[in-house]
Amino acid sequence: MKSNIVIATKDLNLWYGDKQALENIDMSVREKSVTALIGPSGCGKSTLIRVFNRMNDIIDGCRIEGKVFFRGNDIYDPSEDVMELRSAIGMIFQKPNPFPKPIFENIAYGPRVHGINSKKKLEKIVEKCLKQAALWDEVNDWLGDTAMGLSGGQQQRLCIARALAIEPEIILMDEPTSSLDPLATSKIEDLIYELKEKYTVIIVTHNMQQAARVSDYTGFMYLGELIEFGETKQIFENPKEELTERYITGRFG
Repeated sequence: MKSNIVIATKDLNLWYGDKQALENIDMSVREKSVTALIGPSGCGKSTLIRVFNRMNDIIDGCRIEGKVFFRGNDIYDPSEDVMELRSAIGMIFQKPNPFPKPIFENIAYGPRVHGINSKKKLEKIVEKCLKQAALWDEVNDWLGDTAMGLSGGQQQRLCIARALAIEPEIILMDEPTSSLDPLATSKIEDLIYELKEKYTVIIVTHNMQQAARVSDYTGFMYLGELIEFGETKQIFENPKEELTERYITGRFG
């Protein structure tokens, strides 16, 4: 496996009870890039990214076949440490979900769980992560105030800063701007572009323009299958599959 491939799937199939949600998914994600997953609602995009940090494990009746590799190791091998995996692969959800705690404690929570209790170290981590999430200048005078008082866009950037605090390698984003206004969306998109200098980002989006703007690679999914995967420019300008072309040009269905 190439060294710059950070996540790969091989013949991945997933069922919720009797319903098959993913079918024979083969894909590779390159490190320090942004990969977007597009496709109609219910096509398996969110299910697929939840495979990467084993979030589907908590769903009753979920069954998986095939292989998922993170840095060459099968994440479903019984010897794999799920908590360690989730530290390496962070998740940002559709709706911002800050803790009902002060802004500072939202960021410091993860490092504390991992045994960092030095006030000086925590202050450094909080400042660094808020700066990485382009939020420091907006909140540095209010770190003791509750995170629930922030705007939706600020809350989402806080959740990104919180994910960065435990130094992940990969950040999964499940429609991170769908509940945000255009200005907040633009700030998150700028942030995603900057994050790829240090992190691998995989984003699920229903917004094709967003995928075209922020991603290096795009996968088009339909009915649980990965119809086409490639460089974003190629997918949008010269798709190989007719179904991809129909979806992108709005002639779908």
